[in-house]
Amino acid sequence: MNKNNLIRFAQSLVFLPFMTGTMPLGNIANNPTTETFQIVFIQKQNIEAHGILAFNQVFNQKANDLKAKKAEAIDNYFKSHDMPLSGMGMKMVEEALKNNLDWRLLPAIAARESTGGKFECKKVKNNAFGWGSCKISFDSNEEAIEIVARNLGGNNPKTEKHYADKDIKGILQAYNPPSIVARYAEQVMKIMNDIGAEDLILEEVNS
Repeated sequence: MNKNNLIRFAQSLVFLPFMTGTMPLGNIANNPTTETFQIVFIQKQNIEAHGILAFNQVFNQKANDLKAKKAEAIDNYFKSHDMPLSGMGMKMVEEALKNNLDWRLLPAIAARESTGGKFECKKVKNNAFGWGSCKISFDSNEEAIEIVARNLGGNNPKTEKHYADKDIKGILQAYNPPSIVARYAEQVMKIMNDIGAEDLILEEVNS
């Protein structure tokens, strides 16, 4: 049973504890085959619901811990190379999750395009990604991360034809075609590997 199914099942059982207060307990001795079995069933369901909710709490905590570990890996990479975007790790992780992107893609692009914000676009503000050929300004680094992630994830109708349903290499070749920078995709993917392992989440979940 996956996480969403567990949550829906648990939610469907939340009302059960309130049913016990309306049970005609005084008639159990007169009709043990009905009320007794009903109470036992309700208690069993409540125990199962409690177990599922407890499992979800542990699962959610684990997911938050993993997000923090990925954010730390990004920030550590930026720090080790004296890059100004250090501290943006969690924002990059969150936007990658929202847009179904590899968690290392955004920081790797920023590192390749502007050395992590050190040499960001000069004529516009807060554009460490070279987005829009350095012709687009953002109100903040957070906004830049949100917009670039949304586009690369294929979730902007205006650009989805370039990025939707593509693997990492396909996304990068659309972002900066080989005709412009021959080995751009390979360069960014190398940085991704320097930041951390792709299966960091799977390794931690299964540990």
